[in-house]
Amino acid sequence: MHLLKMFAFNNSEEYAREVQEVLTRHFQNRLNAEADRLWDEGILDQDKLDEIRKMDLHSK
Repeated sequence: MHLLKMFAFNNSEEYAREVQEVLTRHFQNRLNAEADRLWDEGILDQDKLDEIRKMDLHSK
């Protein structure tokens, strides 16, 4: 809801791109931190990454 209110205040394309960039950076940082944690704990390794690369992650 808060994001919708922000866009109601300033709905320019430039503002939307800026918000998208900020959100993308935020979630990329979270993803990187989680991947680092999994790697450090030995849950994720190169073999697992190779296995994931071969998967069709878009199929249900």
